[in-house]
Formats: sequence, structure tokens, C-alpha cells
Amino acid sequence: MRRTNLALAALTLALPILGHAQAPDALHVRSWAAACANCHGTNGNAQPGNVALAGMGQSDIVQKMMDFKNGRRPATIMHQLAKGYSDEQIAAIAGYFAAQKKQ
Repeated sequence: MRRTNLALAALTLALPILGHAQAPDALHVRSWAAACANCHGTNGNAQPGNVALAGMGQSDIVQKMMDFKNGRRPATIMHQLAKGYSDEQIAAIAGYFAAQKKQ
């Protein structure tokens, strides 16, 4: 009985923490975005022939990524990559690229 009460008390204390996801820190977001550099360039400034993400609107990037993730937009590899990120990670990565300056 006592063990059950302790477990219940621990769960009760943890619920507020579990219910509120913390926003990722800038270093995590930058490392997620670095995975895009092979095709989209460092900080989203792509070489000619690839889509530049730097300075693109965050909501535009999110919409395109969600379309890849959900199979609504054809792709060779982006649909596979997009499925590897949560919706929250996609939003954070999109925010990172939207904040970058176009070159």
C-alpha cells in the first residue's frame, strides 16, 4: 500500500512536467537544421539548382515539410526525411531558416 502511495505521489508531481513540452534550445535546432545543409546549403543559402531556405517564411517551410511528411508533395528523398521529424521539430527548423539572411 505504501509503495502504491509513493508511486501515485511521484506521478502526481510529474504530471505538470509531462504535460508541458519544453521548447528546444537553439543549439538543438541548429543541429537539426545542419542536416539540411547538403542540399539546401549552410544556413539555408543553397547553391544554384537547389531550393534556398534562408529567409523563406516559417509557415511556408512548415507547410511544405508537412506536405512531404504526409505524402501530399512528391519527392525523391524529402518525404523520407520529413517523416523523421516531429511536427514541433519541423516548426523549430522552419523558424531557424526563416530567421537566416538570404545571400
